[in-house]
This record gives sequence, structure tokens and C-alpha cells, in this order.
Amino acid sequence: MTIPEPAASLPAALDGQPIERITRDGVEYVVLGTAHVSRASVDAVEALLAHESFDAVAIELCDSRAASVRDPEAFKRMDLFQVIRQGKAGMVAASLVLSSFQRRMALRHGIEPGAEMKAAMEGGHARDLPVWLVDREVGTTLKRAWRSVGFWQRFGLMGGLLASVFDKDDIAEEDIENLKQNDILESAFSDFAKGSQPLYRALIGERDEYMAARLREAAMRAPGVKRVLVVIGAGHLKGLVEQLKTQQQDPATLADTLAIVPAPARWPKYLAVGLVLAVFGLIAYAFTRNTAVGFAALRSWILFTGCLAALGAFAAGGHPLSALAAFIAAPLKPFRPGIPAGGISAMTEAWVRKPRVGDFETLANDVAHWKGWWTNRVARTLLNFFLVSLGTLAGEYLAGFHIVKALL
Repeated sequence: MTIPEPAASLPAALDGQPIERITRDGVEYVVLGTAHVSRASVDAVEALLAHESFDAVAIELCDSRAASVRDPEAFKRMDLFQVIRQGKAGMVAASLVLSSFQRRMALRHGIEPGAEMKAAMEGGHARDLPVWLVDREVGTTLKRAWRSVGFWQRFGLMGGLLASVFDKDDIAEEDIENLKQNDILESAFSDFAKGSQPLYRALIGERDEYMAARLREAAMRAPGVKRVLVVIGAGHLKGLVEQLKTQQQDPATLADTLAIVPAPARWPKYLAVGLVLAVFGLIAYAFTRNTAVGFAALRSWILFTGCLAALGAFAAGGHPLSALAAFIAAPLKPFRPGIPAGGISAMTEAWVRKPRVGDFETLANDVAHWKGWWTNRVARTLLNFFLVSLGTLAGEYLAGFHIVKALL
């Protein structure tokens, strides 16, 4: 087992850096806490790899995030129609918002987002060391976080994401170093993560458990590994070290359990279906009272749902044909199972204003500023999906209230 040199001989790049050393099951883990947009963190990773000997490198990335770090141009190959058709537009948009939050801070100081993770990967490969990806898939984390909170808190989450898009405040480099006290996901949802124990657990606590389990599992499968450099966001440092000290469950079983995506609650779907059925029941009742009253109720449904859906398309900067598609699709919801009005409008937008190669090439940079969501054709299509869906939902409720009021 390699014995690290005394602290007095550590390079200057490691001065003040959060580093913990813990031994578990005969393996020493040297855990370096980083800020994901910090120049000093990159220097610390490189200094540790150069100064000490390791048998493996573990990093706070999942497969999809590692792929984006290795290949930041991956968005260029995204099949936008397939994303919308498979119902992944919301997840892709949320991922873009999170990456823009990180990229906006990084570009102001001339450093690539996730550069310290990339340095750890490249440093490990250069030394022929295995590189372990120990974080949970970001999509799983977002879904578990979303489903861990109540209906009204979800609006807060969306508000937190939108606020990060429109935030124009400059961030000093010393403040970036202070981000070492937080996780990038927690930072994006800071107000809600601090006030919601379920949300904090999904974003931070569960991932501490998951990463500790993955580290133990990987070490068990590689008996020759005795020293591991672990590069993680410093917001996880304390929790991960505690988990390495105390975790007793079988690591593979624990990791599998924490990677399960909970089934969505059924009541929101039942509520939405129930609302539509109730409104059409009222419309049918209106026709039994008087044909004119029935047509008035039907007209209210069409105008409220169609107009607000079309308004969502226009608010997203959509083409008039996209707004027309939204206007037609939204009132037909009961007779059009499958792709929502937002999806139909977004696919129309992508068909009329086909994203150019340049839109995919500049997507990551464009969404770092709020205006980019309206100027980049890929981002605008995703925004169209979101705002049309929101407009359709608002229209359904307003139509129901208006019809009830007219019948009383």
C-alpha cells in the first residue's frame, strides 16, 4: 500500500483544498471535494495525481454525464423528433437548464464546466488506471426528486429552474470557490432543497449513499485496488465519508435500490382525465337544456384550451403554424390519446423551422443566456413544448370554471 507523503510536502495547489482520507475494507479512499466550475479544483486534481500513487480514480459522474464531458458535442446528434415523440422533451430541457447554470458561471472565468472531472478522467487514463463512474444517473435523480415532493412544491422546482435561466448576476471567482459547500443540483434548487427534507435527500443524501455503495462494490470487484482517488463535489464530501464509515448493507443491493425510479402517482393523471370528463359531461348536460347553451359551452372549451395553447406557442416564439397546431390539438385532447398538444406543436415547429447544424453546435452556449432559448431553434422547440402544455392545462381549468358559471 502506497504511503502518502507528509502534508508538509504537499504542493501549493492542494493548500486549503477539502481532502479527506478514509480506509474501508482494506482500501484507502482519498476524497477530494471540488467546485464544478473552479480553476483551483482542476489544479488540485492534477496535483494529487502527480504527487501520489493510486490504483483507481472514481469521479462524481454517471454514464450520461461522463459521455457529455467526453463529448460536449453530443447534442449535435440529438434526434429532436424522437425526443418529443418519446416524451423526453421535459427531461432534456431540464438537463439543458442545469448545464446552462453551470456553464454560465464557468465561461465568465474561462474554464470548461466539469473540467476537474475531465482532468480526473484524462489523468487516470494517462496512467492506465481504471476510472469508476460512481454517481447515479442524473435522469433518475431528477425523477426521484420530482416525485419526492408534493404537487405545489413541483411548481417551486420549475420556478427554481426558470430563475436560474433568467439570473443575470455576475459571480466572483471567490464565490465560485464557495460553491464547494454545495452540489450543483442543490445550487439550482437551493431554496427548495434547504426547506424540503425529501428533496434534499433525493438530490444529496441518496447520492451520498449511492456513491459510497458504488465505491465499495467496485473495490470488491477489483481486489488489487488499495488506493482510490475520489473526485466529487465538495457538497458531498462529508456525507460520502460518513457513508463509507458506517454503511453496512450489501453495496450492490443498496445501489440497485437507490437507482429505482418510483412509479408516478396516479392521482394527477386521474385528476386530469376526471376534469376533462367532467367538462364534457357539463357540455352534454348543456345540450340537454338548450342547443344554444350547449354550443356556447363547447365554444368555451375550444376557445379557452385552443387560445391558451396557441398563446403558449407564441410566447415561445413559435411559428404561426405551430400556434395553429396547438390551437387545433388542445381542444381535441379527449379524442387524441398519445402525444400531447405541446408535442404536436413542438414537432410542427421543428418541421417548419428545421434546426440547422449551427443550432445544435451552439446549443450548450446559447442556453447559458435566457435569450438563447428563443433564438436557438432546438431550444425554442423544447420551450414551445413546455409553454403549449402549460397553456393547454390552464385552458382546461378556465374552460371548466367558465362552463360551470354559465350553467349556474
